[in-house]
Amino acid sequence: MKKVISLADASALVENGDTVAFGGNVLHRAPMAFVREIARQGKKDLKIVKTAGAHDIDLLCAVGSVATVDAGFVSYETKFGLASHYRKAVQEGVVKGNEHACYTVICALRGAQMNVPFMPVKGLVAGELLEKNEYFMVVEDPFSGNPVTLVKTIVPDVAVIHVQECDAHGNARIYGPKFEDVLISRAAKKVIITTEQIVPDSKMKLNAEYVDIPSFLVSAVVHAPKGASPTSCYKKYDIDDKSLTSFISMKTKEEIQGYLSSYLAKDHQGERMANR
Repeated sequence: MKKVISLADASALVENGDTVAFGGNVLHRAPMAFVREIARQGKKDLKIVKTAGAHDIDLLCAVGSVATVDAGFVSYETKFGLASHYRKAVQEGVVKGNEHACYTVICALRGAQMNVPFMPVKGLVAGELLEKNEYFMVVEDPFSGNPVTLVKTIVPDVAVIHVQECDAHGNARIYGPKFEDVLISRAAKKVIITTEQIVPDSKMKLNAEYVDIPSFLVSAVVHAPKGASPTSCYKKYDIDDKSLTSFISMKTKEEIQGYLSSYLAKDHQGERMANR
């Protein structure tokens, strides 16, 4: 089965109400071309999972695509300030923010990876985070009798991960920090890869031990050059300060739609390159 498909077709694999895990971390290697496309397609009621999100979650909140967010942190880095669209959506009750520590998101995803309903969490022993949230529970350790905190497993319906290199079969390689991307590829029911470059099979086989995400886990591959921009992509490009600053200043739906339209041709350039 051919795995290399268009950005629009890959985004259509995400259904309203899906639990979606995004790769990358804060302003680095987020799958922004994919995020913009599901925003343009008007997806609704998405349940977003990420240890530390920023522009990806903020943009989807701005267009009303999000129902819940499970995250340890949602904000831009210090230079850019708060994720105001996410904050406004939570304050107004439009989005439910399921507050975690980054580590408890990781534990919840490890539960999915191991196909168990919950995971013990070392270190989280007190505080309102435990008292207010039903996805945490304190039980008695049957071996020691001491209290132990559990976090409910999170199983993403879809994981979307942007990488530097991938072959047509879906074997993907990440250069630089991998964040939680390898974990979410093992935790999710379906994995979609967006990639800066589709490389020949021979190149991937030459250093097969460096494949981070093997093809049998991957449902679809999208050629998306600069697909993480305006976030950075290690060895490819840096954060686009101008674009982020522009977005953060936007208040109206018309401004957000204009922002999405300004990226339309760039986001689909991989398809044009394939048709030449």
